[in-house]
This record gives sequence, structure tokens and C-alpha cells, in this order.
Amino acid sequence: MVDRGTGQDRQTVGAGNVLGSAAYDMGSGEIARARGFVRDFLTDARSLHGMAVSARAMDVTQLVVSELATNVCKYAPGPCLLDLEAGDGMLTITMWDTGSVLPTSRQADPTRMGQHGLEIVLAVCESFEVRREPVGKRVRVEISLLDGPQGEPAGPAAW
Repeated sequence: MVDRGTGQDRQTVGAGNVLGSAAYDMGSGEIARARGFVRDFLTDARSLHGMAVSARAMDVTQLVVSELATNVCKYAPGPCLLDLEAGDGMLTITMWDTGSVLPTSRQADPTRMGQHGLEIVLAVCESFEVRREPVGKRVRVEISLLDGPQGEPAGPAAW
């Protein structure tokens, strides 16, 4: 499926995992498009493939993709690839961009205006990994799709 110059694809692979990919030329309007892609992906994973996806996971996933896409727009404008893989109660989000500078978290400062995106991502994801690529960098995060008894993410311990 193609959406206004943004290539998007979804498929199911062995072991019941569902994969999705999208390519963007990261301008500010693409942030909402990336957020919508992950929302549609999880909705399809739930309704078409019977995966459990909590309301918390749906919200957190859109927030994380929005923060990652915002960083691409600010620091590495240009092409961006978004890969999603859902299975075994987890969602893996991988975002590649052309920027060579690796993101770093800053010390928490409630008086600082802005630049809290990475802090948010680290707080809500089960894992976070960033690596340089021959061109650009790749950020990979995992989010639990399931909730524990008190509404917290089920699965591996969060940061």
C-alpha cells in the first residue's frame, strides 16, 4: 500500500509475528503520519491477528513513535525508515535515519523547556538500543503490549 509518497507494508511471518514497514521523507507532517501508521498497525494486529494490545500500549507506542520521529525531523531531516514487529506480547520499533549523531539523554531538569523526548522514551520502553550504521543510525526500542494486574507493562522490567 502506498500513502502519498510514503511506502507502507504489513505482513505476517512465522511464529505469528506481524511486521510493518514505512518510509518517510521526514518533514513535520510526517510525524502524524508515522503515529497513524503505528496506530493502524496495532489495530490490525489486534483485530486481524488476535493479538492482545492494551490501551496503555496503544497510547505509549504512538507517543514513542512521535518522539522518535520528532528527533528525526529536528536532527536528521531526510529519509527515514520505520519498522514494526509485534509478537509474544512485545512490539519492537526500529527507526533508521541519515543522522550520524547518536541521541543522548540529558540529566532530568524540570525547569528545562523541551528536549525531554529521549527521557520519555527511556521511561516507557522495556529496552532501548541505538547504533551507528554505514549511513546514519538505527534506534530500536521494545514496548510491552500487555498490562500487568495494576495496569503496568507486563513482561521484562522497564528501565
